[in-house]
Order: sequence, then C-alpha cells, then structure tokens
Amino acid sequence: MEDFLTVVWRTVFLYVLLIIVLRLMGKRELGELSVVDLVISVLMAEVAAFALEDPKSSMFLAILPIIVLLIIQVSASYFSLKSKKFRDVVEGDPAVIIRNGVIEEQNMRKQRYNIDDLLQQLREQQVASVRNVAYAFLEPSGNLAVFEKDSDRPILPLISDGVVQTEHLPLIGKDMNWLMGELEAAGYTGPEQIFFCTVDKDGIHIQKKGKTG
Repeated sequence: MEDFLTVVWRTVFLYVLLIIVLRLMGKRELGELSVVDLVISVLMAEVAAFALEDPKSSMFLAILPIIVLLIIQVSASYFSLKSKKFRDVVEGDPAVIIRNGVIEEQNMRKQRYNIDDLLQQLREQQVASVRNVAYAFLEPSGNLAVFEKDSDRPILPLISDGVVQTEHLPLIGKDMNWLMGELEAAGYTGPEQIFFCTVDKDGIHIQKKGKTG
C-alpha cells in the first residue's frame, strides 16, 4: 500500500513538474520540435519512468536530471538566439527540394529524403503536379513547405540578425552587390545594422536592430 501511494504522488508530482519544465522550454508544436527539443523531451520521459518504476529510489536523484536537461535546453536556446551558426548546426536550415518544377536530386540525397516521401507530402497539400511548384522547402521540422507558381513567393531572409544569408540571394535572382546597393539606398552602411531583411511582392523589407512596435 505504501508503494502504491508513493507511485501515485510521484506521478502527480512529475506530471506537474514536467508541465512546468516544458512551459519553460518555450512554445512549439510537436511537429516543429528541433533535434535538441526532441532529445531532451525523450530523455525527460525516460528519467520520469525510472522514478516511477522504483518507488524506493531517491526522488532528488530523479528530479536532478530533469533540472539539468532544462538548463541544457535553455542554454541551447540562448546560444541559438545569439548565433545563427550555432542555430544552423543544432537545428539545421531549410533545404530546397523543388525549384521551378524541377526536383533537386542532390539536396534530397543530402537530406536522406526519398521521392515517395516527397510525393506523399505533395499529395497531402493537394498539389497536382511537380511542375506546378515554384519552390518546395524541406523544413528542419521535417515538414514540406510548398509554394505553387501562381502563389506569393516564399519568405526568404536575406539578412538575419546582422548575417547575410548568401544562399538565398540566387533563389530570388539577386546577388550581393544588389543587396548592398539596396541597403545603401535605405541609409544603412552594412548588414550588421539589420535585424531582418527580405523581399516580398511589395519590394524589399528592412527592419533595423532594436526596433519595436
């Protein structure tokens, strides 16, 4: 009976604790979990399971790994916020899978993404033909973002937190000289002053660092 009650209160306690920890980790949908988020979530579940399997084990030793994992996740989120390079290494970058109706075979191989997966996700989004697709991006979450030829162009950051995303410039038919010219015309001396820059149907959009509201 004592073990039964111990398991019950530990279950309730760990349930509340994990909800608090997951809230502190930040809001993300399940399909948008990064590799770090997923690994930490799985490890937390395993740690909680060990605490419930042995009612006589130390509760402190069960809680400690959860707190350590929370610290790791918060630290990783902080470095991801501060460093685009760190973010790309940990979370990855979207990969172009279809460009102007042509499947990018090399990118698919790099992502270990097969043609059956591609066609399934295109069907799920009611895309009738690959030739109708202007761009399809395989996101770090594993979701396929599809933009058909008659739709608005995708949001491609040209500058993110002061760093030029050179790989996106060819996708909109531009180069570094064009981007620097646009920044100069807008009164900026360099990309380090820019928090976010992209091009949409209305032209180039530039947001300076530190701007709010």
